[in-house]
Amino acid sequence: MLRVLAVDDEKPLLEELLYLLRSDPRVHSAEGASDATEALRRVTRALESGPDGPDRIDVVFLDIHMAGLTGLDIARLLAGFARPPLIVFVTAHEGFAVQAFDLKAVDYVLKPVRPERLAEAVRRTCVQLGGPAGAPAAAVSGPPPVRSQAPAAADAPAASEPPRPPLPPHRPVPEVTVADRAGDQIAVELGGVTRFVAIADIAYVEAQGDYARLHTDEGSHLVRIPLSTLEQRWAARGFVRIHRRHLVALGRIDELRLDAGTTSVRVGAAELQVSRRHARELRDLLMRHATG
Repeated sequence: MLRVLAVDDEKPLLEELLYLLRSDPRVHSAEGASDATEALRRVTRALESGPDGPDRIDVVFLDIHMAGLTGLDIARLLAGFARPPLIVFVTAHEGFAVQAFDLKAVDYVLKPVRPERLAEAVRRTCVQLGGPAGAPAAAVSGPPPVRSQAPAAADAPAASEPPRPPLPPHRPVPEVTVADRAGDQIAVELGGVTRFVAIADIAYVEAQGDYARLHTDEGSHLVRIPLSTLEQRWAARGFVRIHRRHLVALGRIDELRLDAGTTSVRVGAAELQVSRRHARELRDLLMRHATG
């Protein structure tokens, strides 16, 4: 089974890539690195531990555009090692495919990453390493999905290839696009599949850089939109800002807690801090909501 290192300097995208990799039954372990320095340190440690060592890395799933050294720079450095790990590039840019394959990359996967496309990259890696390419039979269900992504000739498998492994089971953490549908739902997209989430089902929203994570009772959804935009858009729906990181549906607050001068709210199982500048306004809104 594969031991994988994934490298991406955008934390939400790295987390999603790691989730998809860990969902593949052919992957023994998948660890993440957020920059070139950390990635090179991990690979060096892996090579020092030997091919059967506990820190072994079989393949690096590598973003191209990163601060400092690019993914191509890292691949060139790794090529200088005696037994470098295999490389799979994962990028939003089509224009580097020729350079990637000049560097002996196993595959070139375009973002947003589709689970079945990532599964194909894992299959190609297994073949390159001489191991079994397919997932266990218990993981196979249904026909292989239709492919719509075609950045380069190398991205399309030959017709004689065996059936691909199925989509790994989805955790609801999609990302990329946002749109309201009839004002009552928000569209979230993962790998070309759009799902609609009822705004009424969202308990609170958490800022994550330029992204926002929508928390519902069933899970969370990552969308590329600032928290401030959602604050303006959903104010009339009862969403209130309680902290620079959190927007909460007023009707989903179960408890307001005051402790040693700090204020927090309980929303389901989550306890969220309320900043001082928002505390008085929140208390007033909760009182009006309770008596209204």
